[in-house]
Amino acid sequence: MNDNLTVDTVKAAEATPDELQPYLELGLKDDEYQRIKQILGRRPTQSELAMYSIMWSEHCSYKSSKVHLRQFGEKAPPSDRMLAGMGENAGVIQISEKLAVTFKVESHNHPSFVEPYQGAATGVGGIVRDILAMGARPILVMDSLRFGAADHPDTQRVLPGVVAGVGGYGNCLGLPNVGGEVFFDECYQGNPLVNALSLGVLPVDGLQRKEADGPGNIVVLMGAKTGRDGIGGVSVLASATFDDASEQRRPSVQVGDPFTEKLLIESCLELYQAKLIVGVQDLGGAGLTCALTETAAAAGTGMDIQLEKVHLREASMEPHEILASESQERMLFIVEPAKLDAVLGIAQLWGVIATPIGVVTDTGRVRITFHGETVVDVPPGSLADDGPVYARPLREPADLILLQADRAETLPRPHHDYQLKDAMLKLAASPNLCDRAWVTEQYDRYVLGNTVLAQPEDAGIVRLDEQTGLGVALSLDCNSRFARLDPYEGAKLALAEAYRNVAVTGAEPVAVTDCLNFGSPEDPAVMWQFAEAVRGIADGCQELGIPVTGGNVSFYNQTGAVAIHPTPVVGVLGVLENVAHRIPMGFGHAGDVLVLLGDTALELSGSEWAWVAHGHLGGRPPKVDFGREQAIAAFMQRAAETGLVRSAHDLSDGGLAQALVESVLRKGFGATITLPVELEPFVSLFSESAGRVLLTVPVGHRQAFEQLLAEHELPATILGQVDDEGADLTVIGHGEAGRFAVSQGELREAFSGALPKLFGAGEPGAVASEAPATAQESATAGGAATAVLAETAVVETGAAESAAGSESFAGSESAAEPALFAEGEPVAQAGEFAQPGEFAQPSEVTQAGAVAQDADGTARPEADEQ
Repeated sequence: MNDNLTVDTVKAAEATPDELQPYLELGLKDDEYQRIKQILGRRPTQSELAMYSIMWSEHCSYKSSKVHLRQFGEKAPPSDRMLAGMGENAGVIQISEKLAVTFKVESHNHPSFVEPYQGAATGVGGIVRDILAMGARPILVMDSLRFGAADHPDTQRVLPGVVAGVGGYGNCLGLPNVGGEVFFDECYQGNPLVNALSLGVLPVDGLQRKEADGPGNIVVLMGAKTGRDGIGGVSVLASATFDDASEQRRPSVQVGDPFTEKLLIESCLELYQAKLIVGVQDLGGAGLTCALTETAAAAGTGMDIQLEKVHLREASMEPHEILASESQERMLFIVEPAKLDAVLGIAQLWGVIATPIGVVTDTGRVRITFHGETVVDVPPGSLADDGPVYARPLREPADLILLQADRAETLPRPHHDYQLKDAMLKLAASPNLCDRAWVTEQYDRYVLGNTVLAQPEDAGIVRLDEQTGLGVALSLDCNSRFARLDPYEGAKLALAEAYRNVAVTGAEPVAVTDCLNFGSPEDPAVMWQFAEAVRGIADGCQELGIPVTGGNVSFYNQTGAVAIHPTPVVGVLGVLENVAHRIPMGFGHAGDVLVLLGDTALELSGSEWAWVAHGHLGGRPPKVDFGREQAIAAFMQRAAETGLVRSAHDLSDGGLAQALVESVLRKGFGATITLPVELEPFVSLFSESAGRVLLTVPVGHRQAFEQLLAEHELPATILGQVDDEGADLTVIGHGEAGRFAVSQGELREAFSGALPKLFGAGEPGAVASEAPATAQESATAGGAATAVLAETAVVETGAAESAAGSESFAGSESAAEPALFAEGEPVAQAGEFAQPGEFAQPSEVTQAGAVAQDADGTARPEADEQ
């Protein structure tokens, strides 16, 4: 022990009850501090004060949100799939007799503003450890990123660092990044949002517990050394707003080491497989404080901890610093004494530090000593479970009535064909709709060899079982402008879009996670927005029949008094019984019929067109019909199983116009469409009505397709047909709209040039088109190993990366696929509604797009269809 170090002990606290303490500076209120003194029967020590300030912070205690989050449990529909839900590190969903998956999305917003690279990187590392703590092997990541105006100087600072951090950490772990979103809006200036999701797979009987059961069991800290990086990190940064002094908080941001995390992952999985662990908890926000108190409180036990046994990066660290540190890549284990040597041996084998730091007791108190002096003596439940709970005042924002009255439907809008073409190109080039390749090509989307669909597809799909083809689909979505106009409807729209994105691939949506990003809970208007958004998600999940399994709340997302738009990011998990049946996006076969599923209405408020063309935000968002969404999901599942639909792309931001642009450029096939005469051409192209999907149907499948539509009572409009590779996108309107054609060169220049122009033309940013006909898999980070999860068919494969650096798209159709339509069969007239009996029943429905395999059974991304 440092002779110059003065430690505030429990004995000293009892002897100096009136000593002034900096509780206000640590974020505690007067009444909260008094309550701590009542719990302890004395003033807290310096270490105890740090522990309570962290655990009772907004980020750790959910003290302002608990009263609203209860709806997720109260309104939860019954689910026989959910093995673990809210209150756990992550939700766990059973997807087969033997396999389960665990998934969750969390925020790392404030650290990512202060230090973009490390903030984003450690956000990925933290969510991966949450998945690991459930007993699962992490197999993928996703991210939802939001920044200020794309052309603002601070966005130029933040975005490249965040993207590099997400990619750098995930790539080094060897985890594919299969999807997400990037959104720009002035409201995020000075307060970017970095929400990271991870998913892992585990045997149904392999779920790990966090309870510190068994008095006499050993408490083991494993992973990286503890340092001063991250002291008061996410737990404090996420419970305060930003101001001009925010730059001084840079030391509070954690520093990540993905290679240590990779070793930690493998050592943990080996411990789980050998059944050497009683309980496990990752060290994230609140560090050792949280891990010790949560595991003890969950079991109703106590602990005696010797803090000097913690391996430190800096020998001069004081007890409160060790307890508050949020240094990364650390896990806490509860181990039976007889198994301790085996645990330490496995850690040594992987080169990971593992140290016994204490013992589980039956006292019901966590006692922590430092070189023989008691510095902490607390009931763990008072920190982990019994923090303050506030029913904060709610008030509808004062400007909401006027904002909703200012409808975008009254704005001047184009009518002539040349104006519509110009609007289409401007939207395609806008920061929120343009090609994301500059971002996504910094991520490895295909490492491990099981990625089936990834960005820019509607949902990411990963295969879990090579024998059966079982896989999962995931999507993250939110339109914060809709939520600003109506947080209840906006949250339902976010849920509906994420649900639909999963559904259009043919997957069955089964569960939800969310990350709720809002301003200060001390603002009644913000709390009203939060309460409405939670109610919207809870009501929506109840209607859809899928549960919320967990998530994250991030408050204080504002700069000064200006809050961000309400941003309830929703993630939806879907299950595919066979990934060979998945439906990709993009036009890929000349002659296929283009069909628009769903109804289009005059709904322009909150739309991307209103913002790009007029800088306008006002009115009410589109209406959601969850019954229609369920019908679409059921229809798409049947269409995938029977091979009746070649491609599908949901309509959301930018409406039909943007869906056409993305579908044409995906594989390079043109299209000719005729807009329905019932609607104004502009409305047909740019309305953002919900519950719509753009489909391509092989000509020979018309009758079967129409019969399936009738069974699900879905409206559909035939728009036209897919044209040859390299052909224009031709739009035929009526009245003044006339006819216009846009070449693929024009579309590509607008769509693919925007982000490189903003953030560096020399950076990654090639067109997100299909890969060449030959492809090779990416290598796993750090080399090579093939890891097999016990008692499952989950296989990770490391293969040589292409020397040319080319990437393949496992979602592309197989070049050897048989024709799915009859040559020369006429295409339906564009603009008409499909009627029963019009389609010729094919003699055989061919299953298309199976995941190709090498001779050893390893998945390999497929080549383009030429």
